[in-house]
Amino acid sequence: MITEPLTLYKLMILYLLKSVNYPLTNNQLSGFFLDYEYTTYFTLQKAISELLEAHLIEANQTRNATRYEITKEGSDTLEFFGNDISSGAIEDMDRFLRDNKLRLRTESSNYTDYSRDENGNYIVHAEVREENSLLYSVDLQVPDQDSAEQICARWSDASQKIYAYLMKQLLG
Repeated sequence: MITEPLTLYKLMILYLLKSVNYPLTNNQLSGFFLDYEYTTYFTLQKAISELLEAHLIEANQTRNATRYEITKEGSDTLEFFGNDISSGAIEDMDRFLRDNKLRLRTESSNYTDYSRDENGNYIVHAEVREENSLLYSVDLQVPDQDSAEQICARWSDASQKIYAYLMKQLLG
């Protein structure tokens, strides 16, 4: 049985990431650990950092979020040590995932970021994913940073309408 709390938190992070078919953001992971009062924000960040260093999870960082996914090594580690997570913690994690399934999936399915190209223009990259599969992506050139930030902020609300419009136009 694990006596080191940080090790338990790492296994719990692996369990959460393994239990969903899409990345979870830092805010989503923090939401579980803080809402259920397992640990502090700083201890959680230390656990995440150590998981990244050990290549048990990987991170994809954008301007507004960091999204984490479990690696093959992380899955193997969880399979080997997963029994060390208490049944109460597993029940809490399963409840959190079940109660927040729609919100977590929606938040994780919309991705946006922007960058500047060599000509000084801003390029917004936006995509919609269903679990780990890409449904569609769009790259838009915009004149300034404010426009890029506005598109990123509105993407989540507009992405379904845009998809429906594209499908209607392309399929007749």
